[in-house]
Amino acid sequence: MIIRSICYLLPLVSLAVLSSIKGVAAAPATDIQKVLAPTGTLRVAVYTGTPTSVLSATDLRGVGYELGVELARLMHVPFEPIVFSKNADVLAAVKEGRADVAFTNASVERAKDMDFTQPYLLIELGYLARENAPVRSLADVDKPGVRVGVTEKSSSEAVLSRDLKNAKVVPAETVKIGIQMLSSGTLDVYATNKATLFEMADQLPGSRVLDGTWGDEKHALAIPKGRDSGLSYLRAFIADAVATGLVKSAVERAGLRGAVVASLQP
Repeated sequence: MIIRSICYLLPLVSLAVLSSIKGVAAAPATDIQKVLAPTGTLRVAVYTGTPTSVLSATDLRGVGYELGVELARLMHVPFEPIVFSKNADVLAAVKEGRADVAFTNASVERAKDMDFTQPYLLIELGYLARENAPVRSLADVDKPGVRVGVTEKSSSEAVLSRDLKNAKVVPAETVKIGIQMLSSGTLDVYATNKATLFEMADQLPGSRVLDGTWGDEKHALAIPKGRDSGLSYLRAFIADAVATGLVKSAVERAGLRGAVVASLQP
């Protein structure tokens, strides 16, 4: 279900941090507003269950959510979060122009359907092993009989379906369903970014995030194709958000683990 509401400021965000972002992004021209928020409201697509986006529809901590609030404030337009249960729906909303902005992993495949700024967050990809799983390390994953959960239509599903030669890749519709499948023993491990894996581990006693990584995600701001005239403004916004510490403070408020703020890029 999509949950819609209009917000103007996230109470958790420090006013000192908000007021410190004064770069190019702080004074948008009217034409930029029309390009990036053509309905007059900035529609920001987020999905629940991860601190990289938003924790839940009631717990509004999340890096993507906070950056969306701040972008709308700087653009002098209302902020409208469109909350989904899975990232695949976020991507579809941006691709189809039903959302104006999303904060997600910038993959080569996704860049065919949407335009991205430079990254603001780097996150290792890894595996969460359930209690008593026959997997103790990354070397144990790609073996016959091992069942690897991935979020349906995610970049993890695309990569691991190609790269794993012996293990079975099993799609789960949402992260929440993935947790249930691990708990029931339907899956042995779950693969996604470590920020999400640590959140999942908190709900699965005895589970553990394996050491090591099989790749990384580069989270960036995404917009629909055809709005690239607004990209320079958004790149300035992301550079300011990194430089002023807004990204770092949002990471800390959301309790995001397994991630580092990207190095500053214009």
